[in-house]
Amino acid sequence: MTAAIQTLPDRQLAPLLQSYREAVFARRLRFVISAVVVLGCVALASWWVGFDLGLLSAKIGTFTNYFGRIFTLDDGKPVLSDPLEWYWGFGKWVKLLGETLLVAYTGTILGALVGFLACFAAASNLAGAKTRWVARRLLEFCRTVPEIVFALIFVLAFGLGPMAGVLALAIHTLGALGKLYTEIVENIDMKPVEGIISTGGSRAETIFYGVLPQVWSGFATYTLLRFEINFRGASIMGFVGAGGIGQELLTAVRKFYYPDVSAILMMIVVSVFVLDILTGIALKRLNKVG
Repeated sequence: MTAAIQTLPDRQLAPLLQSYREAVFARRLRFVISAVVVLGCVALASWWVGFDLGLLSAKIGTFTNYFGRIFTLDDGKPVLSDPLEWYWGFGKWVKLLGETLLVAYTGTILGALVGFLACFAAASNLAGAKTRWVARRLLEFCRTVPEIVFALIFVLAFGLGPMAGVLALAIHTLGALGKLYTEIVENIDMKPVEGIISTGGSRAETIFYGVLPQVWSGFATYTLLRFEINFRGASIMGFVGAGGIGQELLTAVRKFYYPDVSAILMMIVVSVFVLDILTGIALKRLNKVG
């Protein structure tokens, strides 16, 4: 059995088609105007900061030539032709890379612990207005100042070494994770919390039994992702004397030890890849458990 498709008369269909065309035209016009405004803003910003396409095209060869030099040994041969010569300092670099990993790990754990405590004071559904205001301003300050600035301050205060990097990462991690933790807490189901409060439960009991079961998976996920970010951040902490592989990389760049630069960079890249894979596996397992 077939059903006939009914069509409207032309005099009824024409106004509908006209309205449709006008709506499509208006949407396309808004898109074009938005695109023009965005491109205009980009052009204005580029002009203001002195971004010169002519200079970029003229000097791009210098950039590519540098990469060619760092993958060439001092005798002119490719680095892969003599891996032992290329990685002459492998033992020392692995030790510094391990130091970088530990700096990132320690800074992440310290920042996550304090951010865990601060998020309950910053959440609108668990804290009063004054407490929430103070906690949020603290978190904003901690995540607004770049890690490298904190590292420079701590190097001046405590001297050269990994301690400055740990403290810098911990403070910035406190601000970043505290904000993320707060958003998770603010989106929980309040019925379990209200039930515990109504039975006379303390604040600690309310958080432990009413809040944590709903948020621990999200907290763990963001903490692992932050650890990955902090490892990359710790890799450049050595630029200001905060220890780790970054200090050796900066020395190689300043002394024009081109093969050493590529060797250290490759170690950092491979380490980031491995860490990304491991955190991805851990996140999948956490999601299954959650």
